[in-house]
Amino acid sequence: MCQRCCSILWHQEMSLMKGGICRPFRPSKYGSIALFTLCSILLLLLYKRNIDWTSVKPTNKVSLKPTAQPVSTCSFDSLSPEELLVFDSLRDVILWPETPSLKSNFSLNDTSDPRQSSFTILPRTGRGNWRVGDQLHVSIRIRDFHGRPKKSGGDVLLARLHNSTFHAGVAGHVVDHRNGSYSAFFSLLWEGRAQVEVVLVHPSEAVTVLQKLTEEQPDRIYFKSLFQSGSVSETTICNVCLTGTQQNFCKYTDLRTGEPWFCFKPHKLDCDARISHAKGGFRQNLQSTEEKLFQCGVNMKVSIPALGPENIDVLPNPKDGKGMTVKAHPSGYYYKGAWQALDGTRVHQFNSSTISQCLKGKAVHIYGDSTVRQWYEYLTNSLPDLNEFDLLTSKQSGPLMALDYVNKILVTFRSHGPPIRFASLPVSQLHYVANELDSVIGGTNTVVVIGVWSHFSTFPVEVYIRRLLNIRKAVVRLLSRAPGTTVVIRTANPKEMTLYESLTNSDWFSLQRDKILREIFRKTNVRLVDAWEMILAHHLPHKLHPESDIVKNMIDVLLSFVCPVADF
Repeated sequence: MCQRCCSILWHQEMSLMKGGICRPFRPSKYGSIALFTLCSILLLLLYKRNIDWTSVKPTNKVSLKPTAQPVSTCSFDSLSPEELLVFDSLRDVILWPETPSLKSNFSLNDTSDPRQSSFTILPRTGRGNWRVGDQLHVSIRIRDFHGRPKKSGGDVLLARLHNSTFHAGVAGHVVDHRNGSYSAFFSLLWEGRAQVEVVLVHPSEAVTVLQKLTEEQPDRIYFKSLFQSGSVSETTICNVCLTGTQQNFCKYTDLRTGEPWFCFKPHKLDCDARISHAKGGFRQNLQSTEEKLFQCGVNMKVSIPALGPENIDVLPNPKDGKGMTVKAHPSGYYYKGAWQALDGTRVHQFNSSTISQCLKGKAVHIYGDSTVRQWYEYLTNSLPDLNEFDLLTSKQSGPLMALDYVNKILVTFRSHGPPIRFASLPVSQLHYVANELDSVIGGTNTVVVIGVWSHFSTFPVEVYIRRLLNIRKAVVRLLSRAPGTTVVIRTANPKEMTLYESLTNSDWFSLQRDKILREIFRKTNVRLVDAWEMILAHHLPHKLHPESDIVKNMIDVLLSFVCPVADF
């Protein structure tokens, strides 16, 4: 066939040279060479049709561009050397005892059961009567649903000592002996009856699940952003932790703090078309057997019974407790419903009139989550002359502002930057606390309140460490340029628990972050309002947003920092 094609071409050329067409043709002297080349190409092409190219192996390896591999944005912006040093120093602070590994078919009966467990009040050292200033030691033994003693630690326990008649209460300090037994230590701070209460928040097996969730599903709480340009709009998923290829991400790292944030790129719009941020939802990927570890009234926030008496009688101590070995160091306690600080702060009881006198001529700037927005709301509700200005912004995220023109009192609130689980707000209102602090002039008439913890529970702890380190740097800068500024930080607190709450905002998550917050700000000139102990020690139920009696005590502590000498 190939020979036939070449023969036809040859004869066509010859006929052209012989005048086979109407117009004259003058052959090139290279015609024969061109014809030979053309035939060779045709032969090669026809030959290739009969070759199986899949069986051909190249003699040399070809370097191909690798395909994009999925990555997690949690690892994009690694911690700086300084942050790594801080994180290493925090490992011992947040180190939790090893918890049991769980097989897929584990039995609930083999896990910690609060009703089969018990606590025992140990005798006073040196015998004799209990007196104010003594340390009460309570032994706790955890058993499973079969009644068998547990042999490992890791259970989450809370303890308090209280007296309902005197409206008194103090938080206990729990020590895990890592063998199924625990100790709770209490300072005896009032005369009269003192009753012990021990609560199992989570069995150790539930902690295993919570740890796994953070490692494997750090994006189980996700967010979304609206992108819009003209009539075209798209919504994509956003988070500090996303899994995909870098080419598919819009990167919104804050230029000043380096705080990372990412969204999936919209299909039709550019990354700079993003206009809003909102909570997206929650992905619950839990096995049915694992869900049984988070049952209210069964193994989550359930009281442990006493083996023997659950209360003691405390007598006055003429020696004021001198020479006692103290293992519990509470920040304060309640007596007659009022918080008594143990750090040397004299806590005054404020009403609307004395609040106005204390804050006269002052600006109070509140930054953080809804737990400190609650303080803003308390002040605006308590002071009749403190009038809110409608800035046409979200009541959840702010910014919010109230002004008492006569007394020259300014109170503001603004939420912290993402992650923030609020309803939709413009991206122009996503401000990081550290950047806001850099714009505060400061001085003796300036009060700064910070509360950042609740929205960081589901993410790797490095995300929270980075955020607090940025805030700490900004606080140090503020106090350097304006040493008279009062900076107050609200700690985390225990709360009510459901399955959803335990997977997203468990007391165990909050406890870990509370330890980190205290350690990071330990050597700075800031004051802490110990919300953890103030809620734990109180008789009212644990709530993310505590009831008004507790909030009033928190405000009393805050204002006692601002106005330590209350002569009004």
